Amino acid sequence: MKLLRFGPKGAEKPGILDAGGRIRDLSGKVEDIAPASIGAGILDRIRSINPESLPLAPEGVRIGPCIATTGHFIAIGLNYADHAAETGAKPPAEPIVFSKAPTSLSGPDDPVIIPKGSTKTDWEVELAIVIGKRTSYVSEAEAPACIAGYAVCNDVSERAFQIEGTGQWIKGKSAETFGPLGPWLVTPDEIADVNNLDMFLDVNGRREQTGNTRTMIFGPAFLVSYISRFMVLAPGDVITTGTPPGVGMGHKPPVYLKPGDRMRLGIAGLGEQNQEVVAWPG
Repeated sequence: MKLLRFGPKGAEKPGILDAGGRIRDLSGKVEDIAPASIGAGILDRIRSINPESLPLAPEGVRIGPCIATTGHFIAIGLNYADHAAETGAKPPAEPIVFSKAPTSLSGPDDPVIIPKGSTKTDWEVELAIVIGKRTSYVSEAEAPACIAGYAVCNDVSERAFQIEGTGQWIKGKSAETFGPLGPWLVTPDEIADVNNLDMFLDVNGRREQTGNTRTMIFGPAFLVSYISRFMVLAPGDVITTGTPPGVGMGHKPPVYLKPGDRMRLGIAGLGEQNQEVVAWPG
């Protein structure tokens, strides 16, 4: 299944893509696609519904983040060896785990706002995992059963906030709109091999990132197992798993986003995002 949320910000409805790629309105059948409903088995309920029996969503409707909110927005750093090299870092011996603020979550085509004081806002196309059930101390073999689905994430990053000063990554990853997620939450049965998905990101029509999930140092199942050693993962938690090379920081000299820039990014089978970069409105 390819699940999504559509409508005005703060008033999104749950939806599903039908066989023709059209958005069908699930709001008469299920509650919102949110941590509580994921934990209550909403995905199993949706599987019993024939999408063709549902009303169509309005043409051209806004797509929101594919889950309403998340209790924990976890991220993995330097998870592609070639990206680590472009930043001047050694590939990590074990996953680098940090957090993005849940309030950074935004729709896949919503504007990305450059925060106040930013000088080095950057892009990162990533595969995101959405957790489907309470997960604690699971093995790598058990981990796939804990995953509700996968989505595209743009792990937007402000490098000065992230690295300079006290150098805390969460400060550079958590601004409003820094977590576009979606367009769809794709259930694992729709994906032949999550460890072999092509991914890309363009800025102003120029290809900046080209990669494939097969070059991840730590794959999704390992990451879920590893993180579950240190914290309980809950339904609706998001883990965004790192980016391939081609980020702005890796340019010589570095290149960063500015108002008016446009990003297009996607992962095979998981859909695409399109974002305009805008200045802070204040």
